[in-house]
Amino acid sequence: MRWRIMLAWLLAGCAGPSCAGQLVVRVNDAGGRAVGDAVVTLAPAMAQAAAAPTPVTRYVDQRDETFIPYVQVVRPGDRVVFRNSDGTRHHVYSFSEAGAFEFLLRPGESSPPVTLRKPGLVAVGCNIHDHMIAYLLVTPGQAQVTPAQGRVVFDDLPPGNYTVSVWHPQLRPGLAQPSEVTTVGAGADVQHAGFTLSLIPDPRGFADREHLDY
Repeated sequence: MRWRIMLAWLLAGCAGPSCAGQLVVRVNDAGGRAVGDAVVTLAPAMAQAAAAPTPVTRYVDQRDETFIPYVQVVRPGDRVVFRNSDGTRHHVYSFSEAGAFEFLLRPGESSPPVTLRKPGLVAVGCNIHDHMIAYLLVTPGQAQVTPAQGRVVFDDLPPGNYTVSVWHPQLRPGLAQPSEVTTVGAGADVQHAGFTLSLIPDPRGFADREHLDY
């Protein structure tokens, strides 16, 4: 009986921030260069009860005939607004199962909020400018987009095993999504994970000159 009491006490003692772990994930390409715009997703081996986050409104801007940001993580229930900061019209659309919409936006206009409820990938394009592409990854789990330095940090993780997965819009078709299982310990120890991605060239930037200044 005494050992059960002591075990319960130890587990309770590691339930606070002092026992939370940290995971650092780095993403590079085949040439060793840091990769930005990769979505790193973290899934615990054992489900963890957590309150559903309050839905927020996120924004995708259109400047210099480019969607900004290129890749964004969205929680189910979040709203997304598209803004046209260009001097040309844009015809924003998506036929994705996780969210379908279509807006014709004149310069300076913003779309009505789009509520994305279903997890999944939402590919966004412009019917006027074919080189404009963006991606919204709708997920209820922990996920971050790598900056240009290719590095993200997950803090305050309960000790345990986690599956770390990486997605990028330029992953070579036909390849499985990279993932690995890592163990996060308690306390000050920092766990590291690294991924090397085989990427195709960036499809953006190949402007359709026929529709420029449309």
